[in-house]
Amino acid sequence: MTAHRVAATVETAQLGSYQQAARLMLLHSIVTDSYPRKGALASVLPWADGLAKDFRSLLGYTLHTTSYHARLTRRLDSLDGSQDFTAAGSGKRPFDRRRLAYLCLVLACLHRSRIEISLADLVRELTPYANAIEYLGFDPTVPGHKDAVVDVIDWLVHRGALRLSDGSTQHWARDHERGDALYDIDQSLCVALFKPGKPLQHLTSVAGLLESAPTGTGRDARRRYAAQRARRAVIEHPVVYYADTDPETASALRQPALVEDLTRFTGLKIERRAEGIMLVDTTGHFTDKRFPGRGGAINRTAGLLLAKIADLQEDPTQAGRLSRLPTLDPVDQHHALIAHIDVALPHTATLATLADELPAPGQHPPAAVHVDGPQQPHPPATATLIEHARLDEMIAELYEEFGPASFTNKWQADPAGLLGEALTLLTDLRLVHRVPGGILIRPAAGRYRNITAALPSPSVDGQFAFDFSAPEDVTR
Repeated sequence: MTAHRVAATVETAQLGSYQQAARLMLLHSIVTDSYPRKGALASVLPWADGLAKDFRSLLGYTLHTTSYHARLTRRLDSLDGSQDFTAAGSGKRPFDRRRLAYLCLVLACLHRSRIEISLADLVRELTPYANAIEYLGFDPTVPGHKDAVVDVIDWLVHRGALRLSDGSTQHWARDHERGDALYDIDQSLCVALFKPGKPLQHLTSVAGLLESAPTGTGRDARRRYAAQRARRAVIEHPVVYYADTDPETASALRQPALVEDLTRFTGLKIERRAEGIMLVDTTGHFTDKRFPGRGGAINRTAGLLLAKIADLQEDPTQAGRLSRLPTLDPVDQHHALIAHIDVALPHTATLATLADELPAPGQHPPAAVHVDGPQQPHPPATATLIEHARLDEMIAELYEEFGPASFTNKWQADPAGLLGEALTLLTDLRLVHRVPGGILIRPAAGRYRNITAALPSPSVDGQFAFDFSAPEDVTR
């Protein structure tokens, strides 16, 4: 079989534009003439046919384009709690469960509407459906309920699914009996926004939304699946560790073709180390969590913590005192997460005659493929443990060194809260792993050992920058 050639019909002079369109779709999944910026769709449509072929061949994704929007439908290999919905506007609040539930219900109400709807009418339709769901409900007099609806409406307006023609959501939020807003509805975009891979009424477990390994197929089909799975992992995650994958996917991650294909497709750089592989955003725009670099107190504190941890590990008087613990099995962790989510699955809404047959919760097999022949067992990997007490000492040292005011008004009196947020960021980036008693340091954290704060002179925006030297080899 002839190997797929990425961007086969794209001339060298136009390759940068093609790669920019690919990155745009990967970052936003849905693109319109106004989202994520004005004219964005015009940068995608000229390459639609080639992008659709490359997305399908490289990643197994489906790109659907019309004159009004482009929609990328992904395949999920695992659940990832680090990818949050955020509210539109400067606040960028993450969507909680209430907001996510309201978003689904609002989209369902919009599907039954015509070309326009008032916010008051939309809320009247939403209310009985929300109140029928235990612990959800909607009551405009309850603090937070109206704010959640406003965030959902703003999110839809930001993407162009709704267009304000009169009134204001803020007027409604201040006085829901007198204030109102009128919206035009883009029905095709509303449909495109909510496109689960399977009908949710057919699912008996959240695992049904995930890709499963091919069964009863030949070696070539399994290798193609492993190659797609490997490329998806590199695209979707900040770093991929070989130890976290099945043997055949790990083998695909080590193939030179993976680096060549993804580099040509995205225009980004790939770094490969002994422990794993990562896609490095050299553009500064292909990420939802930029690190390191200019940013708020959380980003800067996370970088400074990594520098302190590296100093601790390299200090000959301290290194011998640090404990090492076995790393957690990612398959066991994923099964536990699936079982935890399935506890809340509303089985009363499942159509039993059409339900997918899946193993019982907690018994889901890993989404892996089997390599022909016997496999040698790998010794359990270990990682350095940094205890909570040491982390508390580190954040106290940072506050003493730079002064509380350096960490913005929000955090200058709350070092513990800032430490928690910084560790959440590092966990989402797969640089550390939280365990009872502290954190385990993952190999990619060594990449940032030379990060330092450029103090005391802040930049023009009042934020302190980072001096980030070239990455070093993390194999020690």
